Amino acid sequence: MLKEWVRTRLEENSYRLTPQREAVVDVLIANAEDHLSAEEVYMHTRRLHTEIGLATVYRNLELLERLEIIHRFDYGDGQSRYEIKMGDEDKHYHHHLICQKCGKIGEFHSDLLESVEKRITEETGFEVTDHCLRFFGLCSECRASSDQESNGA
Repeated sequence: MLKEWVRTRLEENSYRLTPQREAVVDVLIANAEDHLSAEEVYMHTRRLHTEIGLATVYRNLELLERLEIIHRFDYGDGQSRYEIKMGDEDKHYHHHLICQKCGKIGEFHSDLLESVEKRITEETGFEVTDHCLRFFGLCSECRASSDQESNGA
């Protein structure tokens, strides 16, 4: 179903779901929770299509982002990360929890900003169409290991 949404979105913009593009999309769908870099997408895609080049992966990621099929994020580590959109009903994006120790990226799906968005519109006339928040801190595993280190010292 998601792949059909991608195919339709591409066709609406006069593009095809080529085998290489489909491989990139399949990798992004299969690794939706992993927030892959372009190089990681390339490594996974090469398992499906050994002939695919890194430049082809980059071009397809750029196209998919421009057509709003995927999201590109920079988490401050110098690499862009990619995530597939979950169709047209994916109105507001979830928020990301970034561990500053191990680099793990988690997600928080509750949208707690509706009242803030409404207030922004009322006070400024600016209509918020989307937002993305990044929370930095320590994941539960790193917190537990930090607690163990401080208790053992």
